[in-house]
Amino acid sequence: MRPLAVMAGLFFIIGFVTWLNGPLITFVQVAFGLGPVGAFLVPLCFYLSYFFCALPAMALARRTGLLHGIVAALVIMAGGTLGFGECVGRRWYPGALAGLSVLGGGLTLLQVTVNPYVTLLGAAQHAARRIAIMGIANKVSGIIAPVVFSIWVMRDIGGVASRLAMAGSPQARAPVLAAFAHAVVGPYRIMALILLLVAVGLRRAGLPDLRLSAAPAARSSGTALLPVHMGARAWAGVGVVFVYVGAEVMAGDGIGLYAGHLGLSLGQVRFLTALTLAAMLCGYVIGTVVVPVVFSQMGYLALSAFLGMGLCLAAALTQGMGSVLCVALFGLANAMMMPILFPLVLRLAGRWQAQATAVLVMAFAGGGVMPQVFAALIPCVGVKAAFMGLMMLSYAAVLLYALALRRGTVGLEEGA
Repeated sequence: MRPLAVMAGLFFIIGFVTWLNGPLITFVQVAFGLGPVGAFLVPLCFYLSYFFCALPAMALARRTGLLHGIVAALVIMAGGTLGFGECVGRRWYPGALAGLSVLGGGLTLLQVTVNPYVTLLGAAQHAARRIAIMGIANKVSGIIAPVVFSIWVMRDIGGVASRLAMAGSPQARAPVLAAFAHAVVGPYRIMALILLLVAVGLRRAGLPDLRLSAAPAARSSGTALLPVHMGARAWAGVGVVFVYVGAEVMAGDGIGLYAGHLGLSLGQVRFLTALTLAAMLCGYVIGTVVVPVVFSQMGYLALSAFLGMGLCLAAALTQGMGSVLCVALFGLANAMMMPILFPLVLRLAGRWQAQATAVLVMAFAGGGVMPQVFAALIPCVGVKAAFMGLMMLSYAAVLLYALALRRGTVGLEEGA
């Protein structure tokens, strides 16, 4: 129980750092005068780190053990957090994106260590429930983080936008933007310090140091890094995780830009990420109660995809705040997808579970790719059509995968 509680605390940290991206997108739009493509470089750099760093992170985790890997991840995250804040304060956007990439690299190492750690802490049939509990901690933090950031850093964003509109020259705009950008420096220094303190505390916590090298996959796979033989169903699951993470990031981080294009003010959109995550938290609570007591894991995955597709239609047919609230409710549909998909793909991977973990984390890059596709489609088809089209396709992919696996997969329902 104690190791699980500590892991829940780490998922709280992951949520706090990750779900700041939503308000950060609005923040950098104002601070650096960016359009949608430029602003969505925030999730692109952040989530592409998962793709490029997952395999090196897994190699490090197998060498050091999961617990030492978690400690190293927290130190790397502290460096990226500090670098991002300092570069934003100096209004150097490339440096800020580099800091986010380092932060994403640290989070990659944390993901490839903490997710297997939680999976190995108990019986396989309860893995989805354990990961859902971690998700609750993650989303509670995700609700808090955007609200704290919005109040602390972006409380006067409407006034800043007004002063920028009235400033007639770049020289007049410069001090307004400099003061607004510098507001992020203090909070990010504090977060970096907290991450370092958590790393030190975790090193002294006396938790069991589980090792991936002790698993059958590691013993039998030799030096291979990619699980090329883990099977078509497992690889299809990796693809579904890619599009699912893209949908989750769109609903959480993209809701502000979506709402802004529908006419909501900057003061209103800064809290919308927290609204999506509140819906997601409700979904986790419901999922932990009804899975597998009322619904099988595969059945609930299909039901969640149906709900997402229905919300897409509702959002497309409504306007203004009604459409935005439908986007926030995507969190309810998204909640249990990762807790079901992650252990499911690991089980399907068989003896390649350690490597499959790295590939699954690489698939988190969908969270960076899909917002960029969305931004690129806006000039062609408009905000609503681009957003809802991508979300509908993502939920359709999840639904097809769930329905395909339900046919003749009796063992998966109990063991995934």
